[in-house]
Amino acid sequence: MTDHDLDQRLRDDADRDGIQKLVVGAVIHHQGLVLILRRSATDKFLPGIEKLPSGGVDDGEDLLTALARELAEEIGRTGPLTVDPDFVASFDYISGSGRKARQYTFAVPHDGRPLVLSEEHDSHRWLDPTHLADSDLTEETAQTIRDWALIQGTMGGLISGA
Repeated sequence: MTDHDLDQRLRDDADRDGIQKLVVGAVIHHQGLVLILRRSATDKFLPGIEKLPSGGVDDGEDLLTALARELAEEIGRTGPLTVDPDFVASFDYISGSGRKARQYTFAVPHDGRPLVLSEEHDSHRWLDPTHLADSDLTEETAQTIRDWALIQGTMGGLISGA
């Protein structure tokens, strides 16, 4: 399936389900660990919460282009975007503006470059998926990480060298 075909299929699913806003996110991973960001305590939407890098899709923007833009904005990641072909997760929620939103989360290997956080984040850390209870991630985000870890074979105490 091409990136265009995947984008169209995901958009069609969202349209069918009455989704009003699309959001993209990333499970950035390195050696079995997942990048977690902490929102600034002064942020208007979910201040202080831990989350995956994510953000809204602009009008006319395809999902992977939006993801590349959001990763550049939130963690300073630039250059070609490589997503793991076997993983895309989704969950629905009500956005800060009251719209029905769907977040599509892709898995992206960390490229090894230093992270440069946006002003909307205070800190970051690399979290072992078996230690999700040590975070304040939303249940939807924690489930996304569990789903990714199961595909990677990293749950159950085993951490791969992915």
